[in-house]
Amino acid sequence: MSLAPPRADPALHERANQFSLLTQRRFAPFFWTQFLGAGNDNLFKFALTVLVTYQLQLAWLPPAQAGVVIGALFILPFLLFSATCGQLADKFEKSRLMRFTTSLEIAIMALATLGLLWQNVPLLLACIFLMGVQATLFGPVKYAYLPQHLGERELTGGNGMVEMGTFVAILLGNVAGGLLISVPEVGRHWVAFACLALAVLGRLTAQSVPHSPATAPQLVINWNPVSETWRNLKLAHGNLTVFRSMLGISWMWFFGAVFLSLFPAFAKEVLGGDERVASLLLVVFSIGIGTGALLCEKLSRRHVEIGLVPFGAIGMSVFAIDLYFSSRGAPPVALTGIGEFVQQPGRWRVMVDLALLALFAGLYSVPMYALVQSRSQATHRARIIAANNILNALFMIVSAVMAGGLLIAGFTVPEIFLVTGILNALVAAYVFLLVPEYLLRFTALLVARLMYRFRVRGDEHIPTTGAALLVCNHVSFVDPILLMAASPRPIRFVMNHRIFATPVLGWLFRLAGAIPVAPRSEHPQIYERAFAEVDRALAEGELVCIFPEGGLTHDGSLQPFKAGVIKILQRRPVPVVPLALHNLWGSFFSRRDGAAMSRPFRRGVWSRVGLRAGAPLLPAEVTPALLQQRVQALLA
Repeated sequence: MSLAPPRADPALHERANQFSLLTQRRFAPFFWTQFLGAGNDNLFKFALTVLVTYQLQLAWLPPAQAGVVIGALFILPFLLFSATCGQLADKFEKSRLMRFTTSLEIAIMALATLGLLWQNVPLLLACIFLMGVQATLFGPVKYAYLPQHLGERELTGGNGMVEMGTFVAILLGNVAGGLLISVPEVGRHWVAFACLALAVLGRLTAQSVPHSPATAPQLVINWNPVSETWRNLKLAHGNLTVFRSMLGISWMWFFGAVFLSLFPAFAKEVLGGDERVASLLLVVFSIGIGTGALLCEKLSRRHVEIGLVPFGAIGMSVFAIDLYFSSRGAPPVALTGIGEFVQQPGRWRVMVDLALLALFAGLYSVPMYALVQSRSQATHRARIIAANNILNALFMIVSAVMAGGLLIAGFTVPEIFLVTGILNALVAAYVFLLVPEYLLRFTALLVARLMYRFRVRGDEHIPTTGAALLVCNHVSFVDPILLMAASPRPIRFVMNHRIFATPVLGWLFRLAGAIPVAPRSEHPQIYERAFAEVDRALAEGELVCIFPEGGLTHDGSLQPFKAGVIKILQRRPVPVVPLALHNLWGSFFSRRDGAAMSRPFRRGVWSRVGLRAGAPLLPAEVTPALLQQRVQALLA
């Protein structure tokens, strides 16, 4: 059985959206299993946090520290056991593992029921740790399952649905936990019943998850968590783009953990709200991040669009910093409910900041998860996910230590939010400089969506895996940027060496790994080096794009194609995909009526431009004349 991700039907790609996955057995039982599990985790965690913060008086666990301690206990197993769980997820069939983890959840919730009835906080904290163990086992299975059942065009939407479902489950779990535990006298009983009921429902939905074959059934389990953790991190580091994206994901969890762990204290001590206000803040946060996750498919046009990540990072910092300024007012003397809270000056600004902060976090995280899944080797994918979970756990524990340390040092909760927002800006800038592909895709996204109304047709012909040579007409200096926006993966462009001297564009194309070329008669060394670099890129399975006209058109018409394509194919026979850019002639970046980029208002902003991709050609049938004919037909 093939382990490659299924290819989506192009016809379905045009009609269906991410919500249609909920009607399909390959996705729906899995979705509801993870939804119920996330909801149960958060119902129990938040109920316990509220119990300690508002109802019990424990000298050894102050209310301000309760959320931090509970969050750290839940995350600790991810650090300790993720390496082992990643091996299990690669070695064994995944639906079987899901059924085991949901059965384990029932047993843990039965133990938690006793802890709630006896008000035994140490026992309840032990159950938090055990729920973390169960979630550690489920995590690699969860994210390795998706690429086995979704095609590349569905992966962003599927991840968006999972992220949306997770945070809606967090929302509902936290709201239910806060409301149930606050019921006088019997709140603990209601929480216990709800946790057991959700665990049983999760086990029932797991029963319908379809068979998902093991990707590495011959794997020998290394039970030493220390050596296996180190091995998994080295394995992930083998693909630097994937590894650095994992660091970016881990930072997002660091960032989010600060806010989630401090919400009860923020509501009570800063905003003067009761348990219901704490729940309201979580509602706002969860709706925001779920909305951001769902927007990813629409904004990415059903590809893995990592250009959304810098956009998300900018919004996270802006609204985290503004949250500090919007929440500095002194709280009322007495705790207030939701009705009084929303009537106080400035409280709506706090909620808007939280909602937008979370929305941008959703835009930030979903493309990163999709990239890690799509670019990890299938036989190692669960272990890569496990390595990601290890890093997530490490970052979240450091987050808890930082938040606790700042509280002890006398920082207020709004000041901690301010510090986190500033740190986010610094860390994001560092990650994007390490992985320039994020900035390149962000630039391409801005040009394609803000400068132009860019429409792509036939993009199913652009390969999502394997080497291929793209050939395209050359109309303007932004042609490569628009092609980057249209492709689901990076492209190496073969470009005239003189363009690298152009301010901004030259820096951008060097960042993109563009290959400089010159006429053989002018610079024979650059000429030969270019073809050697093209051959190396194709040998490594990359996409390479060449503009066979040899330069920008001077009159808007297609110029004769040169023979460089044939020279490339003679050394490395790969499929050739013809492309045609429409309606860029006359734009600021074209040479109509003089030099390019000389008349800023040559044509209005947000004009319609497009790209049409044709069916790939076999290398044996390619000639310059045939390629020119195919591109001309796409232009017609």
